[in-house]
Amino acid sequence: MSVGREADDRVLCTAAMEAVSNAYAPYSRFRVGAALRCEDGTVITGCNVENASYPAGICAERVALGSAVASGRRSFSALAVATDRGEPAPPCGICRQVLAEFAPDLRIISVTQAGESREWTLAELLPSPFTPEWLDTSA
Repeated sequence: MSVGREADDRVLCTAAMEAVSNAYAPYSRFRVGAALRCEDGTVITGCNVENASYPAGICAERVALGSAVASGRRSFSALAVATDRGEPAPPCGICRQVLAEFAPDLRIISVTQAGESREWTLAELLPSPFTPEWLDTSA
């Protein structure tokens, strides 16, 4: 890994860890922060937001992606996911599918406050995503 990439990854992981403190997770108490690096270098963060109606909650990764899309960005190079406990956690299945819409080759780094880390590609975590190619757009 190049020195520049290592420094960029540290910035990304730090931003994700800082986003953990904003998580709203009174039910699961599993606080997650995410930081998405856009192709232009911008880093956009998100945190999980739970709801008493459990299915209405949204994961940190999708909050970050939604914010990036809302700001006009559509190309992404890396995602950091951070938690304040346990082992490094990959994005859930729904997040993997949503991320694949924009960045099927996305690099994902997961970190914990204890300093543990893991890295995957989105293609490793979701080898056969449902993509726009499956849709019949001629209808």
